[in-house]
Amino acid sequence: MAHSTASLGDVNYLVALKAGTHALAADEPIERGGKDAGPAPYELLTGALAACTAITLRMYAERKQWPLGPVEVEAHFTRLPDKSSWIDRVLRLTGPLTDEQRNRLADIAERTPVTLTLKAGVEIRTKLE
Repeated sequence: MAHSTASLGDVNYLVALKAGTHALAADEPIERGGKDAGPAPYELLTGALAACTAITLRMYAERKQWPLGPVEVEAHFTRLPDKSSWIDRVLRLTGPLTDEQRNRLADIAERTPVTLTLKAGVEIRTKLE
């Protein structure tokens, strides 16, 4: 379904990412020893959630022929010292939607593919080559 490759060379934490056919970079911020040459890993995670949410809302609204207009999704990851963590997500829907449509879209946001994956957790199988 999805495939990515990360390659780390000799430059601190700068990672060359290949996600499908797309080239990206990831890095740590300067205060964590990186050069801030790309988003940090948790920024990529929140970006994936925000992108999936926006895309899913657009697809749903198109199917329903609702006047969605531009959409902005903000996602903020928080992790506390006790290891508890959560993501706050804010939906900004600018189209002339009814309250019922807006509430339905908020409900749909709770069931996007990435949302469901994050909520359920996912098994990670690591193999050393």
